[in-house]
Amino acid sequence: MDIKITAKNIKLTPAIKEFINTRVSKVETFFDHIVSAQVLISVEKKINQRAEIILHTGAKTTISASAVEENLYKAIDAAAVKAEAQAKKIKNKAKARKVSKKSVKAVEMDPFAEVMLPQNDVKFSVIKQVEVAPMNPEDAAYEMERLGYSFWMFLDEGSKQINLIFKRLDGTYGLIKPIKKK
Repeated sequence: MDIKITAKNIKLTPAIKEFINTRVSKVETFFDHIVSAQVLISVEKKINQRAEIILHTGAKTTISASAVEENLYKAIDAAAVKAEAQAKKIKNKAKARKVSKKSVKAVEMDPFAEVMLPQNDVKFSVIKQVEVAPMNPEDAAYEMERLGYSFWMFLDEGSKQINLIFKRLDGTYGLIKPIKKK
């Protein structure tokens, strides 16, 4: 990575240059595609030390971070920390984009398919064993309402088969009765 350092109202010593090169090079560990870096250091009103780091990436992205401290080394370090955070964020967004593109490519979409069924991805959060009592549909509706459920499974008194009653959006009830497939 090419690092250009510009100093304003301050003498650029070899120690400052070495610290800047070391600190800015650490940002490369978080983001691989940094082409060049510009570091601007300056003294404002003899007490505030300002450091600004501008990183140019190959992906037409620019990372810019600046900090003002009483100590120049602290200012450089603070600006580098901000640049690292931005680089991490950009890298994570790029990874997320790649993953979503791969997942879309991996699944062949049939435009005429009405329902996509999950394949071996079914996970149950609750498995509940219920004692099925013989009752008529009216008693089942009452029991469902009493317990605050939106559906209720029961053993029909007449047919001795499992039935399911459910509450519909319009406030009425639905009843599912099993039949044998022909």
